Amino acid sequence: MSKYTEKDLQLQLKPYSKNGFVAFFQKIWRGWLSAWYGFADKHPKLSNLIYMVFFFIVFSEGVTIWQYIVMTFLPYAFASLNNGAWGWPNIPVSIAGDQPYMIFGDVQGLGYFIAFELAVFTAQCINFPLQRNITYRSHGNPWYQAMWYFIGWVLVSVFVNAIWGICNVFFVHWGWPDAVTGLIKTVITGGVSMVIFFFIFLVIFPDNNKVAKKAKAKYEKLVAAKAPAAKIAKAEKAYRAAQDKADRSNSEKEYRQALTQANSKALKYFATVKKAGMAEEETKAAQKALESAKQAKLPEKKLAQKVAQLAEAQKNEEALKERISHNFEAACNAIDTKEEKTRVYKEVMTRLGLQTK
Repeated sequence: MSKYTEKDLQLQLKPYSKNGFVAFFQKIWRGWLSAWYGFADKHPKLSNLIYMVFFFIVFSEGVTIWQYIVMTFLPYAFASLNNGAWGWPNIPVSIAGDQPYMIFGDVQGLGYFIAFELAVFTAQCINFPLQRNITYRSHGNPWYQAMWYFIGWVLVSVFVNAIWGICNVFFVHWGWPDAVTGLIKTVITGGVSMVIFFFIFLVIFPDNNKVAKKAKAKYEKLVAAKAPAAKIAKAEKAYRAAQDKADRSNSEKEYRQALTQANSKALKYFATVKKAGMAEEETKAAQKALESAKQAKLPEKKLAQKVAQLAEAQKNEEALKERISHNFEAACNAIDTKEEKTRVYKEVMTRLGLQTK
């Protein structure tokens, strides 16, 4: 006999919004989360890679769109500064009618260059926290990470601007309109930057479990080699700090996953109970229809159809009632997992002196 009752399962449910439109999308989202976490349990490494690549692309493309929207309007605010090509190295290229090649600057003028850099900078201000907190779930020093992100952004910007400088020479030579070249510039600078930043992020936001594993191996190696006590103590401190970050990331992830699964399994159970109730009513209706057919002395063929319909309804009802038991057990197991993951999460956060969510 289970230690849980239907009332316990009812407590796991997160009520849907009273707004039908919002509730519709809530059901889709929660259903998706349940399926995703089920997949993640079976394929942890693959699911982690898919998660990271998906959100990285979504956020990168999102800020690229933001950058393009800003560049559609912002250049007009600095139009008075556009007094001819401005930048470095400003080398004329004969193929484009002495159109200058630039790495730092813009052929349309200082105003356009300022607008473009502001658009790119604001995009990075949006991209950094999203990538750090959602894609990579990093708990490292944000100021240290932001510093390296800024350095990487400057270097990548110089590189992609150098590529754009070459492309722009040909676009001018071919006489392409500014609207088209502006879009291409956004795609080139944003797309190339996105690929490079994927690998930069792996360095800035390393996997906490891998860092902890590496730090532990280093510490154990020093202990085995009987290194000086001060060196061992330093390595142990680094290992403990790395392990704390890994424990926090793992406990937070597993806690969120357990909450969603408990809600999902409870929803599935009650949905099955509802379907079983409907199936029972269908069986009664089929039984009544068969009895009416017998009283009306319908032909054997008609009676056979009614018998078949009743058998099908009974089979469906029995299958659903069997599924009720299975789904109830699954929901109870999900509650057990939730309780365990909640306990571990609170212990880790308390040990680290952090507030639970």
